[in-house]
Amino acid sequence: MSVQNQAVFDAALACPEAERALVAERLLESLSPQADELADDEFFLELERRRTEVEQGLITPIPWSEVRLEE
Repeated sequence: MSVQNQAVFDAALACPEAERALVAERLLESLSPQADELADDEFFLELERRRTEVEQGLITPIPWSEVRLEE
């Protein structure tokens, strides 16, 4: 994260929770929709496929706490 982005992030974290929620909502609204977003049925099928892969030992999930550190 750039120094400027970190400063914006830190400033946002200093805001009250309601204001942070509003900032987050407005930022999400500013993103262009992605063409590859899944419909609810497709999303459910994808979740089921991934759950099956984990249960069968085909993949090893990575905890979010570790993934977050990679950013």
